[in-house]
Amino acid sequence: MADHRQTHALIIGGTQGLGRAIAERLVAEGCRHLVISGRDATKGQAAADQIGATFRPVDLVDTLAVTALVDQCADEMGRLDALVNAAAITDRGSILNTTPEDWDRIMTANARSPFFAIQRMAQRAIAADHPARIVNILSMVVHGGQSFLAPYSASKAALANVTKNAAQALRSHHIRINGINCGWMDTPGEDAVQRKFHDADDDWLAKAEASQPFGMLVKPAHVAELASFMLSPSSGVMTGSLVDFDQHVAGAYPE
Repeated sequence: MADHRQTHALIIGGTQGLGRAIAERLVAEGCRHLVISGRDATKGQAAADQIGATFRPVDLVDTLAVTALVDQCADEMGRLDALVNAAAITDRGSILNTTPEDWDRIMTANARSPFFAIQRMAQRAIAADHPARIVNILSMVVHGGQSFLAPYSASKAALANVTKNAAQALRSHHIRINGINCGWMDTPGEDAVQRKFHDADDDWLAKAEASQPFGMLVKPAHVAELASFMLSPSSGVMTGSLVDFDQHVAGAYPE
């Protein structure tokens, strides 16, 4: 088990699904300085009360608000040495029907705002002369993605590059950055997406899991354990790593 008793963390997108699972994991491992953020203030505050965290509202399409949140958390907690970029817009769109407005909104939320959150956190950590750890929640779509996820795939591929580029740039400041390429995951957000975009029935999850090699979708609690490790001193000098967390092997073909 990782030790997070000295961790001061911000999870952007920590009110449900994987972000919440990471928050719960950090608290279980001793973190007492934790902020979670999201767009829905009512849901976010309820989640924070249940987890034992502080909630701060933010909308990822407002990059200035995201960087202001980083400053606010660092000021309130005295320091900010752990950041998770877990929120994302997963709206559908292909190369044939994505509008410029859709592209800009998704790229802002999924790549631009995380980039500048990383930048601001790094600036603060360097100025205060303390180490920091960052985890970017990515997706297996960085390897290509489905045709109906064109802008989402592009945004996550961009953030994957940011992860490695920033890891190289910040390593001499003892700031480590890693990413997790998540596969198809069982989350409330995915349930909403399946119903909204794919006309899914109430039994969609059971059908989906029956078709998977391990008989389940990726579970948030499993990924949260890896994220916690990456955010902890236990991961040592690990930086610039992109870990595929899935039951399907990228590049492999059906037997």
